[in-house]
Order: sequence, then C-alpha cells, then structure tokens
Amino acid sequence: MIERQIEIATAAGQMSTFICHPERDGPHPVVLFFMDAPGIREELRDMARRLATVGYYVMLPNLYYRQNVQELGVFIGAAGTETRKRMFELMETLSIALVMDDTDALLAFAAHDLAASPGPIGCIGYCMSGQYAISAAARYPGRVAAVVSIYGTRLLTDKVDSPHLAAAKVRGELYVAFAEHDSHVPLELVAPFRAALAAAKINAEVELYPGAEHGFAFPQRPAFNKAAAERHWERVLALFSRRLPHSR
Repeated sequence: MIERQIEIATAAGQMSTFICHPERDGPHPVVLFFMDAPGIREELRDMARRLATVGYYVMLPNLYYRQNVQELGVFIGAAGTETRKRMFELMETLSIALVMDDTDALLAFAAHDLAASPGPIGCIGYCMSGQYAISAAARYPGRVAAVVSIYGTRLLTDKVDSPHLAAAKVRGELYVAFAEHDSHVPLELVAPFRAALAAAKINAEVELYPGAEHGFAFPQRPAFNKAAAERHWERVLALFSRRLPHSR
C-alpha cells in the first residue's frame, strides 16, 4: 500500500489530503471519500485503506482546512463536549458550493498522478458529507459512475442545491443508506427522498437499516453496529466493483 499526506492547492488555500492506493496493477479508479462531521482521524484513514486494498485510489480531504483545523481530537462522551461544540461550528462553515470547489481541485490533482485512472470515479460520503457525494456526482455526471451516501444529512432541503434535486443529474449508480434510529435524519424524510429519486428515474437504491443508529459504520462510535457496518461495506464494494473497472 502506498500512502501519502499531501497539500492540494485550492482557490482558498492548501487542502491537506490523505491519499492511498495499491502498489501494483495501476492505474486505479479514483474514489473521493468525503469525511463526516468529526473530521479527519485514524478511523477514517483506516476506512480509506480498506477501500484502497481492493484496488482504488482513495482521496480523503480535510474539508476544514479553510479554518486551519487539522484533527479535532476526542469528540465522544463527556471529554468530547467542547470538541463537539466546535465540530458543529465547523460544519456550518461548509457549503455545497465550497466543497464542489474542493472536488474540482481533487480531480485536477488526480489527473496528473499516474497512479490514478482517468476513467470513471466513485464518491462516498458519511453523515454531513452524503450531500457532498451526491452533489459531486451531479457536478460530474459523465465521470462519477458510483456514488454512496451513508446516513447522510441534509439530503432533502428547501434550497435550490438540495441533493434530492441535484440527484436528477446523476448518471451513475447511487446507493443511499439510512439508519432507522437517527436523530439527525428523521425517519419521515426517507420516503419523500426515495420518491424524489424514483421521480427522477435514476439508477438508485435507498435502503433503511433496521435497528441501526446514526454512526453505525464507524468502529469507534458508541453507535457502531457490526452487522450493519459489514452490510454497508458489502453494498459499497459491490457497487464500486460493478461501476469502476480496473485497468488490469
């Protein structure tokens, strides 16, 4: 495995990005891995590595770089109270437009890396970044072949850039997972979101994970649910295998 922590130039500064991919049999399909609200940490880097080991060029950018924040640290339990407060403040500094500018920079960098395939790409986002994964697929409909949102927030809003509207532009295959118990995504939003995708007539699956809570995919979260986490990996890896052909 080859791993690098690099600085990618954007219009707003230098975006620290973790990149990993296999040593052999490249170039590898690009996968943009958009972080969740707690930000970059070893837990996310391990998930990026899991994707990379099966043949992908994974880019995990620090979306909080505009605020000069690298890693937030402990955010769970009583010890993480102040960190969680800061986390919610940082979330509000982001927008779909800003993250799409970052996406442009990521793909521009990958275009000049021989380890990265110039072909179809995948996008995956957790929590706050499900919206960014879908929006990236809408921004690059001819390039994004596989897009995943796992318990994504703000997927259906009253804004003109709402992901449920942007999804109509998606030409790749879309997989959206919701947790049955999610204080950030009320269960009553799942049906209208599913209906919006159906109306757009895109290739999409919306799946509800019974008994699971928001954060079920993250091993270090209290909400971690091993069965649900492995199911999500099964869905993600199968989708990427179908849609992101390798060069070999």
